[in-house]
Amino acid sequence: MRKYVIMGVQGSGKGTQARRLAADFELEHIEVGDIFRWNVQHHTKLGARVRRDIGAGELVGDDVVEQVVRDRLEAHDWNYGFVIDGFPRTVRQAEFFLERYDIDAVIHLVMPDAEVEARIMARRVCSECGLDYNLMSHRPDVDGRCDVCGGQLVARNDDTPDALAQRLRDYHERTEPALELFAAKEQLVEIDATRSKDDVYDAITSQLGLANG
Repeated sequence: MRKYVIMGVQGSGKGTQARRLAADFELEHIEVGDIFRWNVQHHTKLGARVRRDIGAGELVGDDVVEQVVRDRLEAHDWNYGFVIDGFPRTVRQAEFFLERYDIDAVIHLVMPDAEVEARIMARRVCSECGLDYNLMSHRPDVDGRCDVCGGQLVARNDDTPDALAQRLRDYHERTEPALELFAAKEQLVEIDATRSKDDVYDAITSQLGLANG
């Protein structure tokens, strides 16, 4: 059984790499943000709490995140292991995790702020079908129009310079100390995330000893 956490600043490719690891090694991909979004869309009590925290410009509270992760892992649908994406984001969340779960490694996708900004500011989404694009790596055939439905491509509402600057501050001030905690436990695997998706994946599997299956 393999149990991994994947961490990195927004835009570093956590979701892409986590999904690929999950598919190749029969792991359960647990994306904490997806759980929150489901609850917001379905107007649950948890969703109301998430909306309140985000509306105030705060990260979702540690107690809420910990409960979500605990409940999700207690489902025990991860027969061959899991890869968690979007958790932990604070030292307290990292301590909570270390106290309860024996993990094999924490994969840290390392990316400079300037590269993050370039990638995030290049993101676009189709206003009609929701398909994602990135003007750096996945440009549409016709500028500003979706290849699938022809809908207009727009920037995401939260992809603004001010919002990105706040997310980067949160990451450096609150999440990087959590990474230091994992490093002290010799569980941290650092990967250069500025390379191609395939190169990043190859580096991950090599460092985790998965390259040969």
